[in-house]
Amino acid sequence: MSTTTTVKEVVKESLLGTEEPSNLSASHRASFVNNAKKDEQTGELYMGPDEFVEAIAPPNEDYHKISRDQYSLLFSVADRKGTGKVTIDDWAAFENLLMKPDAEYEIAFRLFDVDRTGTVKYENFRRLYERSKGPDSIPFDWDCEWAKLYIGDKSKRHPLTYSEFSQMLRGLQGERIRQAFQLFDKDRDGYIEPEDFARIIRETAKHKLSDHLLDNLTTLCNISTGSRISYANVRAFQNMIMEMDLVELIIRQACKRSADGKITRTEFLNEAAKVVRFSLFTPMEADILFHFASLDEPSGRLGLLDFAKVLDASWRHRGTEDAQEGQTVSKARSATKSFFLSAVESGYNFMLGSAAGAFGAFMVYPIDLVKTRMQNQRGADPGQRLYKNSLDCFRKVIANEGFRGLYSGVLPQLVGVAPEKAIKLTVNDLVRGSFTDPNTGNIELKYEILAGGSAGGCQVVFTNPLEIVKIRLQVQGEVAKATEGAQKRSAMWIVKNLGLAGLYKGASACLLRDVPFSAIYFPTYSHLKKDVFGESKTKKLGILQLLTAGAIAGMPAAYLTTPCDVIKTRLQVEARKGDTNYTGLRHAATTIMKEEGFRAFFKGGPARILRSSPQFGFTLAAYEVLQSVLPFPGKSKPEQVHTGVADVVDTIREKDVASPHARSRNALKIILDLDENFGRVKLPDQQTWKTMPRILGGGK
Repeated sequence: MSTTTTVKEVVKESLLGTEEPSNLSASHRASFVNNAKKDEQTGELYMGPDEFVEAIAPPNEDYHKISRDQYSLLFSVADRKGTGKVTIDDWAAFENLLMKPDAEYEIAFRLFDVDRTGTVKYENFRRLYERSKGPDSIPFDWDCEWAKLYIGDKSKRHPLTYSEFSQMLRGLQGERIRQAFQLFDKDRDGYIEPEDFARIIRETAKHKLSDHLLDNLTTLCNISTGSRISYANVRAFQNMIMEMDLVELIIRQACKRSADGKITRTEFLNEAAKVVRFSLFTPMEADILFHFASLDEPSGRLGLLDFAKVLDASWRHRGTEDAQEGQTVSKARSATKSFFLSAVESGYNFMLGSAAGAFGAFMVYPIDLVKTRMQNQRGADPGQRLYKNSLDCFRKVIANEGFRGLYSGVLPQLVGVAPEKAIKLTVNDLVRGSFTDPNTGNIELKYEILAGGSAGGCQVVFTNPLEIVKIRLQVQGEVAKATEGAQKRSAMWIVKNLGLAGLYKGASACLLRDVPFSAIYFPTYSHLKKDVFGESKTKKLGILQLLTAGAIAGMPAAYLTTPCDVIKTRLQVEARKGDTNYTGLRHAATTIMKEEGFRAFFKGGPARILRSSPQFGFTLAAYEVLQSVLPFPGKSKPEQVHTGVADVVDTIREKDVASPHARSRNALKIILDLDENFGRVKLPDQQTWKTMPRILGGGK
């Protein structure tokens, strides 16, 4: 064997991997076996062109603008030996090829490397191109100066290596567009008609664009005052579609920073300047992007859904009869199907919320007990007070009643917290939903306050009985210590002794506390999430951010309503001998002011803050954990919204690597940059080329 032949074989072996054993995953092996047929003579499984297309392009995939039969182009790449059969080893090598980071360009290179030598000869490339392009395609001059820079002139043609060939393909679409523009610019004034521009783009980039773009190409003339399209417009449009992935990353990042999830042209350019090292996008390119994205929403402020019509090649017509019919059927099905499911799911979430609320109440209950003892302490003279401060109260409760004393009355609190939290959250959401603008999602501050106040008012139905029983159980310890022979009462005894009317004693004070508390808390919580932490349609807050927002919102709400809580506590606690017996809301307020001074209204204020903030935190954290650990059975996983650049890149990469169909489709998009008709006509293999007459482009 000659040295030249040996080198050729080594190149072949390294490029094609002919001696490599098949290393297929179970799913890829199953794909081959399911589609392959058996050779009658040898009994070996193999795939012909039709079986190969079935395997690499399953019927249930979305092919966008690429015809499914065009995937047969890739058969000659997989058929490494040119036998017209793809064996299990060939299939393994092809699947391995798809996993390479530059698979799309390498597949295109191997398609034109007819002789399997590791280079693309100009003759083979030109022959395959001429045979595959459409009969009415816009002509392309391969003897132009641009082509000579890559392949040399007629007298000095040279084969292209993989790197050289890939770089030529990278710039080919731009040269095709330039030549097509010159062809249609009859007057040589640098302008063409919108219809000619539409034809150029459809022939050179149709396989990469959405229906929305393709249907509105002629409107590009409207970005300027003239009625025709300049070469600058065409180049700007091409640059935009060439950098579509980067455009999407910038838009997602900018929308993430926006409070309402929408951005303007200026915000896009500002974000682009932050993301890229140099100014990559010109003002005209930004104008073109926003022109096509705002055709249906000419407000100048656009969201991800508006840009999706430009960025996503799979975006289909909206509003067609088929789509409307599908939407009607879908709505009808969902209306009947989801009624009972939503009711069951609401009950399930109610249970999770109850458990989370009980957990939050249990964790902060000792603080609540200290708060109640401090608020019930009467007398302006320090000598009459049992506790000096909250810390002293905490220490004395443990000393006199033991650790269990900190949880006196916890049971009714745990029982009552479920309906209390449920009705508060439900009413707030209901009222907010009624006054929220369905288009913008905004709500006026006065309606936010109304929603919160309404929620606080409704919860009193459950809160007041709960509070009066809890408070009487909480102060039993100090009553037993102060009064000799005093008996400890159970929660049921207190309920029976009070009766229905007694359970609502101090309800006016409870209303006075809960209505302003919720009116302060819910709007503050909402604005902290939106204005401070940047929550939007495209940004979901994390648990720590939600906890922080809930804790901060609870601070002013808890402290500012402490006077109402002090009055409520005094009204609901059973008066001891020698203590003032308050007859009502006004009497309690005036008596406290007269006997103890203004500062008495803020007794237990710090303890109230320390209780409310962590309680909301624990409740929210428990609810989030329960929802993730114990999701509603049968509920579909919520679609993840990727907002950061890293998230989007990871998603694209994982999808492409995991899906051979996606990588094959991307490879075809590169090949179709040559001509959109590639693959529509069955292509001969390298053996057939050699048997065809030279007049038809063959070897004879």
